[in-house]
Amino acid sequence: MTLQTKLPKVGTTIFTVMSQLAMEHDAVNLGQGFPDFNAPDRLVEALDRAMREGRNQYAPMTGVPALRQAIAAKTERCYGYRPDADLEVTVVSGASEAIFDAVAAVVRPGEEVIVLDPCYDSYEPAIDLAGGRAVHVPLDPATFAPDWQAIRAAVTPATRLLMINSPHNPSGAMFTEDDIAQLIALLRDTNLWLLSDEVYEHIVFDGRRHESVLRHPELRERAFVVSSFGKTYHCTGWKVGYCIAPPLLSAELRKVHQYNTFCTFAPAQWAFAEMIEAEPEHYEQLGAFYQAKRDRFREQLLTTKLTPLPVPGGYFQLVDYSGVSDLDDAAFCRWLTVEKGVAAIPLSPFYETPPSGQRLARLCFAKNEATLDRAIERLQKL
Repeated sequence: MTLQTKLPKVGTTIFTVMSQLAMEHDAVNLGQGFPDFNAPDRLVEALDRAMREGRNQYAPMTGVPALRQAIAAKTERCYGYRPDADLEVTVVSGASEAIFDAVAAVVRPGEEVIVLDPCYDSYEPAIDLAGGRAVHVPLDPATFAPDWQAIRAAVTPATRLLMINSPHNPSGAMFTEDDIAQLIALLRDTNLWLLSDEVYEHIVFDGRRHESVLRHPELRERAFVVSSFGKTYHCTGWKVGYCIAPPLLSAELRKVHQYNTFCTFAPAQWAFAEMIEAEPEHYEQLGAFYQAKRDRFREQLLTTKLTPLPVPGGYFQLVDYSGVSDLDDAAFCRWLTVEKGVAAIPLSPFYETPPSGQRLARLCFAKNEATLDRAIERLQKL
């Protein structure tokens, strides 16, 4: 028997490859984007309590009501808009599931989805499995700002969905007020849906404001907005996130969700409901928490031959390594891991067509100071 793969361009993700390489060579892993410190004590204690109280069976398909209400209240507190907890908030098994469900819900065979390169590697496989076609529009290679003229030119009668991500992975770039105005103008009087990946929404720096799609009525009426508890509460392994969308879109997303995972880790939902209500200062102070890490790490990088790029948001630091090597990014990151003991992520897997001559690598600074210090000590020897 033969099998024709439905994902011919997909192999093992670069994150798995580099993390495995880091383990094999005892490298400091600044590649895969996860914290090496624990979730907040209150959250862990609430999870333990929920399990001991017997909240271990299937949760409601859309999410535990207490959590959906907490999400709605938090959204209003952050963005001035309170979604309907019953009709517009869906708890899912991580942001990646929400992205898959949203694409599967609205994209039909032959339709096009615009993605902005570099983009997260789960976007295109979700599009492919829905029978759609990803149309890649590059961001500015220096600033990672969107080129609205190019995006507008990419829209055709076959376009069904536009996918955006702010704060941006891998660059940390963020949409500005002008970007939002351009986005509103682009989508007005069209039949396009919008998917806004906002998993780093609370990790913003230097007094900037996260321009959530949820702030803007013209956008949220046609958008899936995806958030991640894992990123906000340092527990990526719990795989819990949520999607806010208008009732029409939520209904379609839930049709996919109920046959994909059906429901999400129940005791964690109870724990997050308690955490959101009891300790709002956690997400309110998250930007300051990570800004201190960003600033310290950038200062340390200036003592190496790597050049750090600006980081407005998120917990990744791009570095220009052209002062160290002329290898392409995949070869450089492998060399850095194997020979120098620090694992990084190349940018080329985030592109359909990487910019010629780009010499950038992604480092994660969501780490303990001791971890970052150990990495810097090795990078100073480049």
